[in-house]
Amino acid sequence: MYYPYFIAYISIGLTISLVVFYWAFRTGQFSDQQRARFLPLRDETDEPPVKASRFNRIEIYGLFFLATAGLGATVALLAFALYFSK
Repeated sequence: MYYPYFIAYISIGLTISLVVFYWAFRTGQFSDQQRARFLPLRDETDEPPVKASRFNRIEIYGLFFLATAGLGATVALLAFALYFSK
């Protein structure tokens, strides 16, 4: 009876996941896979910390908003399903 809600919820989550994966692929998050295995061996004391740019802060806030909205949607869908399951 509530299958359309769960199907819509799953399809929205899948769509958002694919968009985030496409964004990560386009920005080069997966470009240098050989470098990742040497990161634990690297000494990071020689480099100064990188200051976060305005775009990075906006990006972090956007990701936090998406995570919060996803959790809120999950709670709302479960509450809706439990309330009308009688």
